[in-house]
Amino acid sequence: MNNLDQEHHEKHVVPWQQADFRFYEELNDFLIPDKRKKSFQHLFKGNPAIKDVIESLGVPHTEVDLVLVNGQSVSFAYTLKAGDRISVFPTFESLDISSVTKLRAEPLREPKFILDVHLGKCARYLRLLGFDSLYENNYTDPEIVRIALDQKRIILTRDLGLLKIKNVTHGYWVRSKTPAEQVPEILQRFDLYAMMKPFQRCTTCNGLIVKTPKEAVLAVLKPNTKKHFKNFSRCLGCGKVYWKGSHYHQMKRFVDSILSIKPAPKGPGHNCLKK
Repeated sequence: MNNLDQEHHEKHVVPWQQADFRFYEELNDFLIPDKRKKSFQHLFKGNPAIKDVIESLGVPHTEVDLVLVNGQSVSFAYTLKAGDRISVFPTFESLDISSVTKLRAEPLREPKFILDVHLGKCARYLRLLGFDSLYENNYTDPEIVRIALDQKRIILTRDLGLLKIKNVTHGYWVRSKTPAEQVPEILQRFDLYAMMKPFQRCTTCNGLIVKTPKEAVLAVLKPNTKKHFKNFSRCLGCGKVYWKGSHYHQMKRFVDSILSIKPAPKGPGHNCLKK
């Protein structure tokens, strides 16, 4: 390479730049260990959008509700600059920060969910507790995103890639691997304990359950059920009949176990933006 070529090459080399990042609360779950719960330096080139940088570090944009750059709230379109100090906070579905955040129009005050293929049993449990929860084991990722947007549903998933799809606005990566742990995790994450309405939604199809006269369901009842039970309910969606037999008592024990681990109310001094 002659001197002229070298000079031309050097003029077109894009220099590395540096910004300081700090992620808060459960967003640290997505980071590599040496970047968790502390400020760290991030090197970048050009002028990337802050959303792209956050996701390159492993954090889906759906998990983020507030980004502060040098103390000021910014949108995901903000372009990162050398020397910026970035603070990234998790979503607060139970806290109205609309006057501060610039990332989405509003949280979903009446949470409805759509769950991916990994969370079938979790969906049944959420329905049992009264939460509108769509699930089909053959949903594709594009279908989940389309339904979530059309029906204003929160995506629940074990697949981080699904939450990084550009159009997704509300979603949550479920950390726990077993349904018994996933349900209380979701209830706590979205502060749903006060909204529980057990036994009002069909665990099979997600339809609403209403009381029905015994005479209306006699044709589908077995002899012992007809003899020993008087009160019945039926799903408005699939027609499934419910009564307080042994299956009811099993489900009631599950509901009671969920209520037994309900967290204590947060006092007025609780800081939602703590580390």
